[in-house]
Amino acid sequence: MTNPLQTLSGEGVAVWLDDISRERLRSGNLKKLIDERSVVGVTSNPTIFDKALKEGDAYDDQLRDLAVRGVSVDEAVRAITAYDIRWAADVLRDTYEATGRLDGRVSLEVDPRLARDTERTAAEARALWWLVDRPNLFIKIPATAEGLPAITQALSEGINVNVTLIFSLERYRGVMDAFLSGLEKARENGLDVSQIQSVASFFVSRVDTEIDKRLEKIGTDEAAQLRGRAAIANARLAYQAYEEVFSSERWKALAAAGASPQRPLWASTGVKDPSYDDTRYVTQLVAPGTVNTMPEATLEATADHAEITGDTVRGTYAQAQADLDAIAALGIDYEEVVKVLEDEGVDKFAKSWEGLLARVTEQLNRQV
Repeated sequence: MTNPLQTLSGEGVAVWLDDISRERLRSGNLKKLIDERSVVGVTSNPTIFDKALKEGDAYDDQLRDLAVRGVSVDEAVRAITAYDIRWAADVLRDTYEATGRLDGRVSLEVDPRLARDTERTAAEARALWWLVDRPNLFIKIPATAEGLPAITQALSEGINVNVTLIFSLERYRGVMDAFLSGLEKARENGLDVSQIQSVASFFVSRVDTEIDKRLEKIGTDEAAQLRGRAAIANARLAYQAYEEVFSSERWKALAAAGASPQRPLWASTGVKDPSYDDTRYVTQLVAPGTVNTMPEATLEATADHAEITGDTVRGTYAQAQADLDAIAALGIDYEEVVKVLEDEGVDKFAKSWEGLLARVTEQLNRQV
């Protein structure tokens, strides 16, 4: 019997897991999720690695060796995370080959403290690409204003990029422009653009969290009726922009050279408000050529009871715009909201990185 995750995959949505740990890898759990839960990719972030290091003994041997060698904490973090990413990439290698190199991907993030520094972000992307040394790797680069030229630079060198922390429609268009520019430069550099892949991670649930908070403060019936509408509307309009850009003449010239489009990836799809259906950011964002990266709880909820009813994005653009317009009419400034979300996102990721450094420092000291 086909389960909802298989149905979702059949609708053109790639199912990725937003989690990684060495225990998940050594126990065979990731392979099981690939076989039984239609998982075809993995994403990671500093918080995920911090949690993995906190639990169990899977990292003890490597930590002991790193401590004996007296490496810096930054080098230790890179060694630990690259080890897991490389292992996951190998587990997903069959998926990578079976999907014509489209999926079977694993993402590793540049140091998020560099989010406002173009040159250092580009250099870090090169270093991580070399360190992991797997063709099915994605390097995660944040979609800050400073990140956009780093994205173009990385792609121009043949580095696959997962653009993260996208909240606004305007910035998403900037991301797609950076992608096209990167491929154009790669082609000029003599690279085979058919070998370069990218996804654009458009964050979902955090938009509802911020706008719902503002709607509740307004406190009217009209405001209450708009709760939970912003995030899905925003993502659907992002897909409209994707359709527009990837049907342009500029894109067609790259497609003729063998390029694949930069797929929209729905990120932050775990529901943060317990009053909402726990699969809403999956079932309401079904569209071909997309990725949905899910925390394990969302993955299991989708497998258990999600109702996948086909494409729920195309044909909804007018209503999506009407929802955002109605929110704006109540005095909620979209541009302010997305700026707050980006600034908070950069800050949270940087703090998570600092937490990961502290965790590794503590564990290295324990080995001495």
